[in-house]
Amino acid sequence: MGGFVTLKKGDSLRTRRLTARYLVLGGCPLFSLILFFCALSAQAQDPFEIHVYEYEPLALHQYSLEAHLNFDPQGTATRDGTLLPTLHQTHLTLEPTIGVSPEFALGFMFLNAWEPGNSPQFAGWRVLPHFYAPESWDLPVRVGFVAEFSFQNTRYEENSRRVELRPILDKEFTRWQVVFNPVFEHALHGPGTQHGWNFEPAMLVRWKRKTFSPSLEYYGEIESINVPPRAQPEVHQLFVGGDWELRPGFSVNLGTGFDLGSNGPGVVLKSRFEWDWGTKPNR
Repeated sequence: MGGFVTLKKGDSLRTRRLTARYLVLGGCPLFSLILFFCALSAQAQDPFEIHVYEYEPLALHQYSLEAHLNFDPQGTATRDGTLLPTLHQTHLTLEPTIGVSPEFALGFMFLNAWEPGNSPQFAGWRVLPHFYAPESWDLPVRVGFVAEFSFQNTRYEENSRRVELRPILDKEFTRWQVVFNPVFEHALHGPGTQHGWNFEPAMLVRWKRKTFSPSLEYYGEIESINVPPRAQPEVHQLFVGGDWELRPGFSVNLGTGFDLGSNGPGVVLKSRFEWDWGTKPNR
């Protein structure tokens, strides 16, 4: 769940960690809902992952692998506390996920980073249990939930331990798909613990096509929703892009992000590569 990221020189770490996920372009009846969330301000992007989580259950003996790639050509040139300079820093995240049952899967992320003049460094790891409500329940939308427990090197993330709670609300129409992630994130160890819980709404709208499906994505964050001063605005972005189904079991996502205000990280180019093995569970 990653990409190529271009940031303005001198932007703060929080401005560069905008948590991105998806939306799609053109004539959707739920576009007014997207605009509502665009009115919210967002925080900075996780440089290791830019992705909206969809309803994607895996059966036993089904596996997936996602590769997220990030490059920062205009980052900070000096250290910021424990953080290394981000100028020309590259991030690569490998995310294998193992299906246990149609309702449960277990994923891991292995974070890697390197900058010019240094060898690649292991930047940390994450564990992600996935839960999915069966479609046999006949809910109005498909429902899932992913928890993310992060353990990172403080040279690349100021908080060495974080937790992220990500509900998944996914609705498909004949030609459209709309996905909403109302994400809640909290630092467990590090300076971010004083900010309490952050709210990070992310939304995807996709026009479903056979080979290439164009999409529009929105990513945002409201900081400190439960600790004064509450609801501090940061940055938010829209991503225009899409998904290519290059062959069965292999797809590529590319997108370009733009700021909705003056506090964002600038233009963002992202990419994600996904491989799937095994048989899809019956829904």
